[in-house]
Amino acid sequence: MKVLFIGIGSIAGRHIKNFKEICPHSHITVLRSGIGKSLPITLQGIIDKILFKASELEDWYDAVFVTNPTSMHYDTLLSYVDKSNYFFVEKPVFQLGTENIQMLQETNKTYYVACPLRYTNVIQYIKNNFNFSDVYSIRCISSSYLPAWRPGTDYRDTYSAHKELGGGVSIDLIHEWDYIHYLIGMPKEVKSFIRKKSKLEIDSDDIAVYIAEYEDKIVEIHLDYFGREAIRKIEFFTREDTIIADMIRQQIIWMKQGKQMEFKQERNDFQKRELAHFLDIMNGKCACDNDLKEACEVLRIARG
Repeated sequence: MKVLFIGIGSIAGRHIKNFKEICPHSHITVLRSGIGKSLPITLQGIIDKILFKASELEDWYDAVFVTNPTSMHYDTLLSYVDKSNYFFVEKPVFQLGTENIQMLQETNKTYYVACPLRYTNVIQYIKNNFNFSDVYSIRCISSSYLPAWRPGTDYRDTYSAHKELGGGVSIDLIHEWDYIHYLIGMPKEVKSFIRKKSKLEIDSDDIAVYIAEYEDKIVEIHLDYFGREAIRKIEFFTREDTIIADMIRQQIIWMKQGKQMEFKQERNDFQKRELAHFLDIMNGKCACDNDLKEACEVLRIARG
């Protein structure tokens, strides 16, 4: 396979290493701007070709990975739509205000938008074993400290810190809305508060709180950039029990029953599972289950 990566940040590096592990004989080309950091030593020898000019690209690739800053995703897809039939777009799908996807949809290409938390063991267990008609309310929280996200990198220089680059906790942590949508669908109505409240040196939003109404339940979501101890949990208030799914500790606890399940999984496990799923889409084994339209619908909710 010939694969093109556009952008070479930390998530692209992870995808490249995982892709080479899954498809060891693939040929990987990276197109980068030339203004970023030098290539990490862990990627040397894995990437087959590094280019700095689009004119040097080959005519066709089996897949294109769009892993540059969010603010560039839309224009990147328009510019390189003729390079492949299959595109893997890193989340969030687009920057604020860039949702005119009609031109892209008319190309009859396949655009898969990353949604890796769907492939964790915890979410898969919930998806396949919970009876959501017995759930009256769901409460989600994702709280973590932005300066600790990328060790060795000044958080003020990252896209997360800048609204114009597509940063802000409301869309940076779109995972919560994605897995809620994956589990129970789209809400009837959503109320939200999306603000900058901390003393972090950023111009993007650092807290987003939502209350969503479904036909038979209420969902609350809390996202922030300033929690000094990382928390990522889902609480299900059901007819018979209160169930806590801890995404960090990879466990589910039934509080009334006193039951507990442990799910041991490394981050790369679910990242590779998503890449394998993308390959299945390319090979016609399954449909694209998070396309541009679906990803933009979730983004609209996340943006408030």
